[in-house]
Amino acid sequence: MEKEWFLKGADRLEQVYFSPIRQVGEKANALAKEGHPVIKFSIGEPDFNTPEPIKEATIQAIKENKTHYASNRGLLELRQCIAQKLKENNDLEYDPETEILVTSGGAEVINDAFLAVLNPGDEVIVFTPAFMNYENLIHLCGAKMVGIPLKEENGFQIDPAAVKARITERTRMIVLNNPSNPLGIVFKEEVLEEIAKIAVQYNLLVFTDEMYNEILYDGVVCRSIASFPDMKIRTITMNGFSKTYAMTGWRVGYVAADSRVISNILKVHQYATTCSPTFIQYGLAAAMNSPETVSEVKKMVQVFDHRRKLVMAGLDKIGKLTYIVPEGAFYIFVNVSQTGMDGDEFASKLLNEFYVATVPGTKLGDWCKDYIRISYATSDQNLEEGLSRMDWFVNHK
Repeated sequence: MEKEWFLKGADRLEQVYFSPIRQVGEKANALAKEGHPVIKFSIGEPDFNTPEPIKEATIQAIKENKTHYASNRGLLELRQCIAQKLKENNDLEYDPETEILVTSGGAEVINDAFLAVLNPGDEVIVFTPAFMNYENLIHLCGAKMVGIPLKEENGFQIDPAAVKARITERTRMIVLNNPSNPLGIVFKEEVLEEIAKIAVQYNLLVFTDEMYNEILYDGVVCRSIASFPDMKIRTITMNGFSKTYAMTGWRVGYVAADSRVISNILKVHQYATTCSPTFIQYGLAAAMNSPETVSEVKKMVQVFDHRRKLVMAGLDKIGKLTYIVPEGAFYIFVNVSQTGMDGDEFASKLLNEFYVATVPGTKLGDWCKDYIRISYATSDQNLEEGLSRMDWFVNHK
């Protein structure tokens, strides 16, 4: 036995890797510390401030000493507000007493839900490219990820026939991210209807990550798969406050599901975080649905839409870079193959030589070697300067 065997990680971590997006961020930060003028198109974080009503209500909660334990399920008043939002946005009715759970961020939802429902050897269908948390937490559970590529020529929409072809007796769950990170696309209603029929036919769970479902453009509607016939009982819906409310550092998310599923997720949650910070929950309950907060969120989305158009115009001007028009979130997935480079080389040289940080597609899906992800959650000035540098990189170097 190795002398220092006790320092070795658990075997289940062997297939779990560190976040490649964070690795890009660390490289960008290191270059910035050296004095280089780095522009970050890599991080999925709104550059806005949290809406004032939420901040003020949270400060007031601290002043009123609302700093003790909350229910493991989350503050009931907040769960009631979440139930109201789910009704308004998704036309879904969840019992705030038994069917909604408040967590410490969306990442905790994925962790808790997967640990609660997956057994070793289970197979989970994930559409790639995808947020890397899904794959790593599937591995952490001892389950197997079955990746199904989404193809640019199909508008990155799901092919139901491809899903059916990959289902086996071990298939337990399908994972959706709608709107998609990193694609920025919204799955069409007719596609979701087919996936819902497949889930019912094969008696599968569906985990739907709807973190960006209020950041939508061009009048596009993002329908929740839980709203299709017979789907609420078999759907685990994840959402949170990080993206829509510019609250990434506050770490508050939530999950809605059948009470029996929530009960199992609660077991994991109790031993992971006990409860989310109580004063934050009071602040959200008091202000998340206020007219002032709703107005601030709408303004953020309008700015994201402006930036989306700015980026598309810039990419069109550069040439050699193709993309599918994003309909939600704040990402655009760019095909760089016409430059003669793959995504890894393109992203590496762009960062090291022109100090623009993007995420190479291979970090989000094995087949995505020709792509990079750009986040336009940054200022017009940064976008214009970054696109100018990309133009020099592609056309003038």
